[in-house]
This record gives sequence, C-alpha cells and structure tokens, in this order.
Amino acid sequence: MPNDGVEIRLLRAEDIDVIANAFHAIGWNKPARQYQTYLDQQEQSVRTIFVAFKDDEFAGYLTIVWSPDYPPFKTENIPEVQDFNVLPEFRRQGIGTQLMDKAEHAISERSLFAGIGVGMDADYGAAQRLYVQRGYVPDGRGLFWRNEFVKYGQQITIDDDLNLHFVKRLAK
Repeated sequence: MPNDGVEIRLLRAEDIDVIANAFHAIGWNKPARQYQTYLDQQEQSVRTIFVAFKDDEFAGYLTIVWSPDYPPFKTENIPEVQDFNVLPEFRRQGIGTQLMDKAEHAISERSLFAGIGVGMDADYGAAQRLYVQRGYVPDGRGLFWRNEFVKYGQQITIDDDLNLHFVKRLAK
C-alpha cells in the first residue's frame, strides 16, 4: 500500500507533547495526561495506540482497547477501536484509512471481529460513513449512552457519550 509520506507506528513517550499541542492548537481538549495514560495502558497491554505522521508532522491516531467496557464486546471478547482522530488539515488524504488498516490487522491477530462505537451527531458523520464503507454493521443492540442501553421513550442528551456500536468480521 502506498504510504504517501505517512508513517503509522506505536505511540512513544516523545509523541505525547506533540499530540497534545496539536489538539490544543485547534481548540480540542486532549491534554498530555490523556496520552500518558494511553502510553501506560499500552505498556500494560490493555490498549494499543497507533499514531500517524505525514512527512514527520503529527496527523492523527487511534486506539484499540483489547477488553472494552461496552458489555457485548467485553462478553464476546471483541476488541474495540476507540478515540479515532485525524487532524482536520490531514483529512481526506487516506490517513484514517491507513490507521484503520493497521488497527484491523492488529486485531485480526487476536480476534475474528473488530468493534467500534460512533457518536450520533453530525460531527461524527464522516466517521459513520467510513465505518459502513469499511464493512462495519450495527451490532443490533441500539443506542448506548452513559453505560446503559437507551430504552424506547427515554429522554437523553445527545452528546459524545451517545454511541451506536458496529462490528466487522475480519479476514484471517
């Protein structure tokens, strides 16, 4: 696969401030301590973090949680892609696709299935389309909000905690 100057690799300690500063520059609250926690979890084999650099400039990342909190994935041992972000200036250049390819390959070494949750507001529209195009389908359990499945007639706040979860069978 052509990489067009893109390097995908595991998170390193020296990446933490670079990543936090990149998100701070666009007004997103993603502090360095979040990435230090991710690095600690990676060292404990709880989470894997792939970072993308294009021409040596940070472009995005995603994480794989090997035993996610989402109950159906936890029960069925389905690793979950979480916190998938590509900086706006690097979108539509194939970087997200390369990150997902790397994640799915890593997951396929341990599982026949990959899971992912996606937000329900318009900010997640591009992600929703990407996952469907990649072969992910809803897991059929409905919306999940603040660690509970949403029940018919329930009133909730549409925020980053409202997700629909998808699964994909991976090729071995």
